[in-house]
Amino acid sequence: MKMLINVAETVVADALRGLAAAHPELTVDIENRVVVRRDAPVAGKVALVSGGGSGHEPLHAGFVGPGMLDAACPGEVFTSPVPDQMVRAAAAVDSGAGVLFIVKNYTGDVLNFDMAAELAEEEGIEVAKVLVDDDVAVTDSLYTAGRRGTGATLFVEKIAGAAADERRPLAEIAGLATRVNAASRSFGVALSAVSTPAKGGPTFDLPPGELELGVGIHGEPGRERRPMMTAGEIADHAVHAVLDDLSGEGPVLLLVNGMGGTPLLELYGFTAEVHRVLGERGVPVARSLVGNYVTSLDMAGASVTVCRADEELLRLWDAPVATSGLRWGR
Repeated sequence: MKMLINVAETVVADALRGLAAAHPELTVDIENRVVVRRDAPVAGKVALVSGGGSGHEPLHAGFVGPGMLDAACPGEVFTSPVPDQMVRAAAAVDSGAGVLFIVKNYTGDVLNFDMAAELAEEEGIEVAKVLVDDDVAVTDSLYTAGRRGTGATLFVEKIAGAAADERRPLAEIAGLATRVNAASRSFGVALSAVSTPAKGGPTFDLPPGELELGVGIHGEPGRERRPMMTAGEIADHAVHAVLDDLSGEGPVLLLVNGMGGTPLLELYGFTAEVHRVLGERGVPVARSLVGNYVTSLDMAGASVTVCRADEELLRLWDAPVATSGLRWGR
């Protein structure tokens, strides 16, 4: 398997060196694996910190900057960062207004962020946490107790980041982030297996002509395997799975997310089918975002995330953001 790397052992450090070179607006601590916006801490503002295993770029380091995260903690590929990283990040960005940890529901992430919150509070940093668990495909998986955290992480980070820019208090931002997660649902589909640098090839077997419905972002099994389907058939399955689990009415934010190995030509064609199914279900789309945002290295496939969005959430979604992975309004 050909990969554009030096050696597997340094792939994360090499990527962080590249991030630092390409984005001087960030402070990148390569040794300690912490990425911080260069102007941190921002006076009077609640700071947002997230993180997770590498291999899902631009999540999370690509979302550090004004209007979104203040810091991110990249772990090794598909491996949780450690509490020391999270405490360093919190200390670097805390202005005295408190820190919100945004945590995807994977066992290692949850345990390590919990430990980091305790350590940070011992250092006098006020910490709140929000857990993202939007994936409807399975209840428990290889990496989780409960639902996995996937595409809604982007919605939570963006909307909470905008609220933090308005200098809202920590408890209010945490409540808002929790509300966004509760209003969001996701479903992913894999067309190919994911290959990791350490393995040098696919981490699971997905025969040609088959797909995995409900795949996780680490290649975890989903609901079932089927013979290859058309984009329209996949959209039917994914959107119905999401909407059947989502209560309420009204417009939605829509993320059609590439897993890393699917061209935009295909993603936009798939987006057309997703819009069709949402229209058939009477669900208006207020905003659409299409691209590779919560990826799984080289996996071919896509995920669909929707969030029921009232006027407040739409206004915060539209607020300016300036990160390497998401940028508008500035």
